[in-house]
Amino acid sequence: MNARFTDIWAYLSATPLLGLTVTLLAYQAAYWLYQRANFHPLLNPVAVSVALIAGALTLTHTPYSTYFTGAQFIHFLLGPATVALALPLYAQFGKLKAAWRALLLALLAGSATAAGSAVLIAWALGAGPVTLRSMAPKSVTMPIAMGIAEKIGGLPSLTAVLVVSTGIIGAVLAKYILDALRIADHAARGFAVGVAAHGIGTARAFQVSEEAGAFAGLGMGLNGVLTPLLVPLGLWLLGTLGTLW
Repeated sequence: MNARFTDIWAYLSATPLLGLTVTLLAYQAAYWLYQRANFHPLLNPVAVSVALIAGALTLTHTPYSTYFTGAQFIHFLLGPATVALALPLYAQFGKLKAAWRALLLALLAGSATAAGSAVLIAWALGAGPVTLRSMAPKSVTMPIAMGIAEKIGGLPSLTAVLVVSTGIIGAVLAKYILDALRIADHAARGFAVGVAAHGIGTARAFQVSEEAGAFAGLGMGLNGVLTPLLVPLGLWLLGTLGTLW
């Protein structure tokens, strides 16, 4: 049995099938556990999948670059999947039209808070300029966040880790925070999760209801448009204030 497993692993490690196979198996196992736990937020399948894949790569001494050769096929599908979020949102167009002012205010507040709080907390803890610039776009979807980090002088690789961590933490804690704030409306809950926790939070919102998922997708998309405008402006203001000080 061990010899057979070794042969299979040797074959997969030499082809792009390795990353694809490991990713699909890890997520399937994580989602099975998630279902068995009655969809408990603390067992978020993305977080469990990351732990399983990291463990497998470490135990087998497989370079990340080798793994990603196959995983990039799934990574490519993030674009079409994001565009497809427009379909459930269209079904909520009536509610969207009625609440657009409140959503706009929530977007401005959420986007500014997500970037500003991260930078200020990191600055208070003594983080350097590169780290601060890497943290600023942590709440938008990864391709946009990495692009922002690169343009403003951050480290895209660090930003990628922060984006994933933010999404997982947001998906895990959102229910408890929104319940504590007594926010019951699914549109409001979904929009807040989408702005704060991008795609991972949106996936969690869809498990609650289609309405929550649709507005989470809207929040994620709009935050992805607004953050590239707010972050450079915020850094310019901080730099100006720093000069004045």
